Amino acid sequence: MNIRPLHDRVIVKRLPAERTTASGIVIPDTAGDKPDQGEVIAVGPGRRDEQGKIIPMGVKVGDTVLFGKYSGQSVKVGGDELLVMREDDIMGVID
Repeated sequence: MNIRPLHDRVIVKRLPAERTTASGIVIPDTAGDKPDQGEVIAVGPGRRDEQGKIIPMGVKVGDTVLFGKYSGQSVKVGGDELLVMREDDIMGVID
């Protein structure tokens, strides 16, 4: 993939949603919510402060992150649906 995000933007691929509950009930695709976890596949260099210095990003490629259900802008690249969002939209990194 040849996408390079600019500034403090991050490109995330959503992880597949859980299709069964803890009790074993299967949830159809139409009834389930969009997953709120994804894998970072590209990061920008970071944002600039008032003096023009680049503040490095807090996430890196390969991190599994948690974000809001309606965060980011959805784009389709090469058949994959990806999210482009700012680093501020990411709530945390899952270890």
